[in-house]
Amino acid sequence: MERIALLFGRRRRRYPAALAAAALVAGLALAPVTASAVPAAAATTTRAVIATRAAGPASAVCPAATTVTFGPDVCVFNDTMSQADIQTDLNNIAAQQVPVTSQFDSQRYAIFFQPGTYGSAADPLVFQVGYYTEVAGLGAMPQDTVIDGAIDVFNNLCTAGTSDCNSDDNFWRSLSNLDLNVDLPATTPDYVPPVQDAYGAGCANSAEIWSASQADPIRRAIVNGNVVFQDYCAADNYASGGFIADSKVSGSLDFYGNQQYMVRNSAIGGANGCPQGLWNMVYSGVTGAPAPVFTGQCEQNTVLAASPVTEEEPFLYTDAQGSYRVFVPAAQQDSSGPSWASGQEAGTSDPLPSFFVATPSTPTLAITAALALGKNLILTPGVYDLSQPIVVSRPDTVVLGLGFATLVPQHGNAAMIVAPNRGVKLSGLIIDAGPVNSPVLLSVGLPGLGGSATDPDVMQDVFFRIGGAETTDVGATVSLLDNASDSIIDDVWAWRADHGNQVGWTENTASTGVVVTGADVTAYGLAVEHYQKDEVIWTGQGGTDVFFQNELPYDPPSQSAWMASASTDGYPAFLVSSNVKTFQGYGMGSYSFFNTGVAIAEAMAFQAPDTPDVQFHDVFTRFLNGSGSINSVINGTGAAVNSAAPGPSDVVTYP
Repeated sequence: MERIALLFGRRRRRYPAALAAAALVAGLALAPVTASAVPAAAATTTRAVIATRAAGPASAVCPAATTVTFGPDVCVFNDTMSQADIQTDLNNIAAQQVPVTSQFDSQRYAIFFQPGTYGSAADPLVFQVGYYTEVAGLGAMPQDTVIDGAIDVFNNLCTAGTSDCNSDDNFWRSLSNLDLNVDLPATTPDYVPPVQDAYGAGCANSAEIWSASQADPIRRAIVNGNVVFQDYCAADNYASGGFIADSKVSGSLDFYGNQQYMVRNSAIGGANGCPQGLWNMVYSGVTGAPAPVFTGQCEQNTVLAASPVTEEEPFLYTDAQGSYRVFVPAAQQDSSGPSWASGQEAGTSDPLPSFFVATPSTPTLAITAALALGKNLILTPGVYDLSQPIVVSRPDTVVLGLGFATLVPQHGNAAMIVAPNRGVKLSGLIIDAGPVNSPVLLSVGLPGLGGSATDPDVMQDVFFRIGGAETTDVGATVSLLDNASDSIIDDVWAWRADHGNQVGWTENTASTGVVVTGADVTAYGLAVEHYQKDEVIWTGQGGTDVFFQNELPYDPPSQSAWMASASTDGYPAFLVSSNVKTFQGYGMGSYSFFNTGVAIAEAMAFQAPDTPDVQFHDVFTRFLNGSGSINSVINGTGAAVNSAAPGPSDVVTYP
């Protein structure tokens, strides 16, 4: 954190000087990196990674689609195209991206449907969505793009030679801005790739199944029918988490055994768990939400009638003339239900020429210069190896990632620095740690400059990853540093990888996932996992967190290696610092799975000052497996969880 303080230490105090401060940040960020500054081994590996990625996927993966505007990995369909051709293209992408072997590959796709109708009740359009695949309609309203069929995510993490599969690794895919009529074929389709169906042919064709775990948002969607969030057709049918916002589901959300979920500002026909939700189901501003209950396994629903402050995600669409535009919704206070339910919504519309459209081969300096000159930014699908950070220096800049565009700093730099404290919208990004430790991967806002409640900085569907994908040791001290007061964090998953490449206590190093210093910051759907010290540090006043999911690091080699102090075992998953006077937390959980064979203990999962206006509602801990224990939920309150008493251990209110 010392380097972070130095980076911003020379800022000016008055807001009119924000651009001067931004220029200072840009000057520091864009200082040339010499070859001598990069360890030789890291430089060699980086070149190898770049060479591998340059080959990329074949451009013919979606030959029936239009790809001219955003490149070969953005496939745009219209309803005059042959349904057979569309199905073939969708199957081509699914065949590549659905298998678990694609979990850490470099291929990325955005699939867009122009306004119109695709499929029919008699001939449904059915396809699977795999890793790094965005599926969205291009209408101004979700009902402008209608799909009759099913858009599915099934279990794909299978034990070799068996049908024992789960969904725990079904990450990084999305669905948005369309109207899905759940129409299933009369006979089981030939799924591409084939689907494991342990309970007999046809089970997978019995429902709309979206069996995913983290970084799989559904936004601005209409679903006419039920959605099942656990693939009950597989023998080992686990799933772990997800996020829905700004959507309307006429049927029920069938979570069954899915462990936790965040549903925000939506309208639903109901929800089914076992019976009320497994460990942590959180509803905020949801019409049709179930009754609140928080009394133990399968009885864990946290319900807020309204969301305190929200702003929906910007989205790409085509206007009546067929031109691309990006709609940026306005902020809402104390809202419930979808933002578009009345048939109109507040916000602004930006034409495509106001955006700089980048590819992984675009020089970082060119991106930063375009932003400084007033352009917004679209990052097309791919992996961006960054020798310098992208610097966002102007207020009200929109940064829109397509197809899970992925930023990887190469020389210990940040991936992105956002200097203004007003109106910057970031969405649709993965940010990986690189081969040289970065003090911070994404920095948003300058400390002390305030913010704007009516025009906040917003981070949506931004996912951090420490290890897993890279082929060298990687590190980042802090993944997200949020200095911007009044900002909104909306579906952020920060993950120090527990599997994949370069995974180990000294191989993928990261202290803290999220640090919040800004005042009046609101977070929804925050998940932070496996970091090696405090997972979240919240020092800003007036903060609110609605839903928090955490797994502690699996791999501390010893108790002495994982101590917050000489007398405190482990580090809290969520630390509200001692200076904070006001904070509200809702539906927050932390789990343990210490798997090195050593009995590791954590003193408390949540730590906060004992003051009346720092309040927690529905917080809990859960022992998953392994050894050791979490000895209290918050500040010594709440029963311990361990192998003999796995929990959940609930604290309904604190203090």
